[in-house]
Amino acid sequence: MAENQNINKISNGSNNIDNDEISLKELIQKISEWYRFLLTKWKLIVLMGVLGGLIGFTYAYFQKPTYKAVLTFALEDEKSGGGGLSGALGLASSFGIDLGSSGGGAFAGANLMELMKSRKLIEKTLLSPVVVNGRTISLVEHYININELRKGWEEKPALKSIQFLPDADRTNYTLEQDSILGKISSGITKTDLVISQKDKKVSIISVEVNSINQTFAKMFCENLVKETSEFYVETKSKKAKMNVEILQKQADSIRAELNGAITGVATATDNVFNLNMAMNVKRTPSARRQVDVQANTAILTQLVGNLELAKVTLRKETPLVQIIDKPIYPLEKEKLSKLKSLILGGFLAGFLTVLYLVFGSLYKKMIA
Repeated sequence: MAENQNINKISNGSNNIDNDEISLKELIQKISEWYRFLLTKWKLIVLMGVLGGLIGFTYAYFQKPTYKAVLTFALEDEKSGGGGLSGALGLASSFGIDLGSSGGGAFAGANLMELMKSRKLIEKTLLSPVVVNGRTISLVEHYININELRKGWEEKPALKSIQFLPDADRTNYTLEQDSILGKISSGITKTDLVISQKDKKVSIISVEVNSINQTFAKMFCENLVKETSEFYVETKSKKAKMNVEILQKQADSIRAELNGAITGVATATDNVFNLNMAMNVKRTPSARRQVDVQANTAILTQLVGNLELAKVTLRKETPLVQIIDKPIYPLEKEKLSKLKSLILGGFLAGFLTVLYLVFGSLYKKMIA
């Protein structure tokens, strides 16, 4: 019984080996058949490869070069340089005096990069005035000219006469202007603008702008950082500016009151000059004005101290960025290699032709 089982195992093993050998032979035969089949179509494969190579070469030849403008800046570290200033601000706050504080969380790292990609700042950058060929125009007009967008607007009366004047009132734009500006902004954000931070521990941000025109790439890159900085200062230091303005008005008001009180003391003193020492009632106005002088002096001293602290706080929160590297002409130029396009186009065309022939032959065999 055991001998029969061993014989069966041996026979089954030999059958599996034979099946494997047959499958391998069939595979080699199939490959040979496909090779011979494709060899009969070599003229078509070569022709399609040549056509693909010519298409790739033509595409690379007529493709316009792309210019890359790169600007890097360091984000201001809010935690550095606190020292005595933090102590002074803490002392002021303990007396109920709000001198403003830096809430940099909304503008830190990734938040700042997303802010720079927002439609608000992209549109403000596009509408900023620039000088091109001796004329002052908006940056979006320069974009329209270099991309020849007006050629597609000639048959549309609503678009034919559209202009984007520099520093124009954005709220007065028509629906067509809003639509065009929105599409241009979206296209730049998706394909032409790259904002990156190499390391989260290093607060250095890189802004890269790609364009077929190096003037536009450089101007857009620099103006975007400028608009972001101005928006940051306006938003982040708004509270500190309000505190400075309020304290300045209060200090000016108390100073005027103090000057008036000093003048009042002098007037009252003149009125009682050589007065009989027994008539003390006549000296009351002078004494009252003297109290006003002392009170206003004390208040003004406190306000001036608070005002100086508020000014220090405002200076601490400005500016937003420290520019490290700016784009300099000539900008880095990128263009697809004609040789690489020729080889890649020929390879892809030949490969697709082979696939078409193989699957076409299989389909014919299946329906036959």
